[in-house]
Amino acid sequence: MGAEWELGAEAGGSLLLCAALLAAGCALGLRLGRGRGAADRGALIWLCYDALVHFALEGPFVYLSLVGNVANSDGLIASLWKEYGKADARWVYFDPTIVSVEILTVALDGSLALFLIYAIVKEKYYRHFLQITLCVCELYGCWMTFLPEWLTRSPNLNTSNWLYCWLYLFFFNGVWVLIPGLLLWQSWVELKKMHQKETSSVKKFQ
Repeated sequence: MGAEWELGAEAGGSLLLCAALLAAGCALGLRLGRGRGAADRGALIWLCYDALVHFALEGPFVYLSLVGNVANSDGLIASLWKEYGKADARWVYFDPTIVSVEILTVALDGSLALFLIYAIVKEKYYRHFLQITLCVCELYGCWMTFLPEWLTRSPNLNTSNWLYCWLYLFFFNGVWVLIPGLLLWQSWVELKKMHQKETSSVKKFQ
């Protein structure tokens, strides 16, 4: 196979770190979701993984970007972002749009994910309000990450390599579009059921 199909040590290490966070998210989500339906268990797994990514990966990225940049930093997390930077160079050198979005993502989305986990576990009435808010924030983050780049004909994106194009850019970012979209649909369905139940109850007493 050609060089474009080779998986280097840096890529392997970064993918292993992501896999470890996913395993931790699955373990936490399954533990918190004991006795609950499949949909809520799936949501908790995602939310635990989502919070871990925001705080353990994106939080350090924000710090490194504010005190310098990823390119001049060392360490495990810096290595991961340098690897991702091979697909999107904006993450290696200070890009104000990316850093601005990531500050909001870490502070707001990470916190909302934790509050939503609590709301699901404790069956709070505001669960779907938080769920809708978080999903809209996640989708907005993806929109602001890529639309400015696309409008300028993607000068920082590297799509010449299958790993960078399909795994780093398409898959890893697509997950943050697909799952929030599914959770929005879940909230829509549940709110519709609640409305129909309330409407039916009112009609019985009329």
